[in-house]
Amino acid sequence: MSNTSTTAKTFLEAVKARRTYYGISKQSTISDDQIVSLVQEAVKYSPSSFNSQSARAVVLLGENHDKLWNIVKETLRKIVPADQFASTEQRVDSFKAGYGSVLFFEDTAVIEGLQNQFPSYADNFPKWSNQSSGILQYVVWTLLEEEGLGASLQHYNPLIDEEVKQTWNIPASWQLIAQMPFGTPTAEPGEKQFQPIDERVKIFK
Repeated sequence: MSNTSTTAKTFLEAVKARRTYYGISKQSTISDDQIVSLVQEAVKYSPSSFNSQSARAVVLLGENHDKLWNIVKETLRKIVPADQFASTEQRVDSFKAGYGSVLFFEDTAVIEGLQNQFPSYADNFPKWSNQSSGILQYVVWTLLEEEGLGASLQHYNPLIDEEVKQTWNIPASWQLIAQMPFGTPTAEPGEKQFQPIDERVKIFK
């Protein structure tokens, strides 16, 4: 008999199912309230070092989602050579084609407070903060997948940081870490390739 519980199997199935979706539409399989609740629960229950709870998130839906990717596009237009911009525009428009976006931040004021409180760990707190954010991003990503939504993780920070903060009145201490556009999938991702697991996991008994 397998010693893997039904709950663990369900969780593992969710882990396996999470993929990067670039083809997404302006449709959602769940309500806006459910999307917001999902992100709120993920922020509340995702772990953080010293229980610092430094994670912050912004959910952009409707016109606000479109506005984000317009900001990205116009920011890139200023720095990408004109003869190369068409492919960049197409990529950004594929994110804009989604239903919404989740912006992930870390509150640097919380991190600085911990650095002052525990100076011997000062250099580690920013690293631990990024690790905590990564956990939160993965939790939200997997939960969206479980609800039938496709998502991807993007990093246009720090290029868009200031305009994002001004547009949505984001506190100055919030540092943008990643952007996650999502929507109902319009295309399935390709088959995932895996490196030999015995080269990645070593076991000593």
